[in-house]
Amino acid sequence: MSSKQHQVDAEQAAEQDMAIDAEAGTGAEAGQPDAAYVAELELKLAEAEANAQNEKDNALRALAEMENIRRRSAQDVEKAQKFALEKFASELLPVIDSLERALEHTDKENDAFKAVCEGVELTLKSLLSTVEKFGVVQINPQGEPFDPNKHQAMSMVESNEVAPNSVLAVMMKGYELNGRVLRPAMVMVAKGPSIDTQA
Repeated sequence: MSSKQHQVDAEQAAEQDMAIDAEAGTGAEAGQPDAAYVAELELKLAEAEANAQNEKDNALRALAEMENIRRRSAQDVEKAQKFALEKFASELLPVIDSLERALEHTDKENDAFKAVCEGVELTLKSLLSTVEKFGVVQINPQGEPFDPNKHQAMSMVESNEVAPNSVLAVMMKGYELNGRVLRPAMVMVAKGPSIDTQA
């Protein structure tokens, strides 16, 4: 090995020794600063974790709000579809009432009115069948218990024929659209016989 090569190797070894000494010195001197640096890093990590948790919470809240909006929109669309015909159906009720009254007041035994009566009957049946296809159902509570949600009591009459608080007579039929009352049935309600307190 030449002296020149020996000198280069010695210089490299000296540089490595200096680097090791510098690292050791840095580690020794930085004993205190390293703890402060670690504490600072831990603080930053805690802040980052807190921020990440906040962002996660915000994302979950936003997702829940979007789901609520979607559900409410779907319900609104469903209601709009179910009750879109409410006004139109309400306008048809007087027509149905008129046809029913015509049948009630027509002499069915009279041959002159027999054909007219049958025509009105068929028209009424066809109209009721058509509105039923769109969710309009007749409320005819004859003999049923009085239901204030679907019936409107026009009067109360003493009766021994039916149980108290039952519908004795239907003055005008009611109608509902997909479970929602368009018009309550106008009814006469039975009440128990009055008790004579003068004995």
